[in-house]
Amino acid sequence: MRLKITTILVCLAASANAQVLTLDSVLRLVAARNPMLQEYDMRSKAQQAYTAGAKGWMAPMVGAGTFMTPYPGQNPEEASKGSLMITVEQNIPNPAKLAANERYFASRSAVEDQGKAKQFNLLRAEAKSAYYQWLVAERKRVVLKEGDQILDLMLKLARLRYPYNQGSLGSIYKTEGRQHEVRNMLLMTEGEIEEASARLKALMNLPANAALAIDTTLRIGFNHSLAEDTASLRMTRSDIRQIDKTIEVMRLNRELQQYQAKPEFRLRFDHMQPLGQGMPTQFTAMAMVSIPIAPWSSKMYKSEVRGMEYDIEAMRRGQESILLEARGMLAGMTAQLRRMEQQLENYRTRIIPALRKNHESLMVAYEENRESLSSVVDGWEAMNMARLEYTDKLNEFYQMLVRYEKEVEQ
Repeated sequence: MRLKITTILVCLAASANAQVLTLDSVLRLVAARNPMLQEYDMRSKAQQAYTAGAKGWMAPMVGAGTFMTPYPGQNPEEASKGSLMITVEQNIPNPAKLAANERYFASRSAVEDQGKAKQFNLLRAEAKSAYYQWLVAERKRVVLKEGDQILDLMLKLARLRYPYNQGSLGSIYKTEGRQHEVRNMLLMTEGEIEEASARLKALMNLPANAALAIDTTLRIGFNHSLAEDTASLRMTRSDIRQIDKTIEVMRLNRELQQYQAKPEFRLRFDHMQPLGQGMPTQFTAMAMVSIPIAPWSSKMYKSEVRGMEYDIEAMRRGQESILLEARGMLAGMTAQLRRMEQQLENYRTRIIPALRKNHESLMVAYEENRESLSSVVDGWEAMNMARLEYTDKLNEFYQMLVRYEKEVEQ
């Protein structure tokens, strides 16, 4: 994958002409170069770094001072001058608690990974939306250019016939007005293409002056076989998986809190070097153990455990509500997409062909001087409007499809 992305970037940098990017290439570049996703990578690495130190011990304590030393101004005997004391102390944590702490920190990295998948799903939907907007704008531009050429041809014929009283000046002006409207719409369409191009470059983290083009031969259809039940959505949706990982983190944190009931140990060694003469050196060695099950100390971790259990259950209920809402939304989208497909099919196979034949028949009649220019312009306008409506509905279909695929993460 890195080789493919590097090849694409080299082509973009080396080619003076626009580099044609397929939708898959765009999505690969978004996944590899978008800073939002790189942020999650860094967060995941941070959690892995934290995990590496999860089983570390507290640093040993070393101290020095005096032991049983009389205050100044007194004249103690040699045996009562006290000692110089050196202390070493080390806490020894419970091994089971350390293992639980490591499992807890290790689980947090998976939450960031699912967060990255969730963010990529949003960026992928945005990239698809911009790509489809550009694709529809290119098809709309073709329609408008064809319309401009047709109107230009009609104007030429009308200007040739006008001196012979075979047309009216008003019809010529009407046709010119329609042509300027078409050119105005063409300018708006060029603006839509520039906007979509800028959005894609930002998502791919490419320079603003990079020359891009898209695959205008792309054909997109609605895949009716995508599963929409809650069991399938639970497997495919990254936000649901992120909640699962968060619940796992909370479960391991609860387990860690339960290990607070395990005792911890402490070792201490004191060495006393006497300040008086004739006194022996002394030492103290102590081993201590905590008693966390004492009622006044167990309240804290027991309440933490109970609170986490409620939080986990709340997250599970929230997860179920998300799945139910998504299932209902997808059912509505599926029905709407199927109706939109039928509408588009009607435009392709019935409406536009019929209006095209109507325009062609009027054009032939106009060339034979059996129809007026106004009738021909009206016929062209009906056909052109239907073709433009088709592109608008096609864009609505694609944007609805993007929202549907975002819900199922396809």
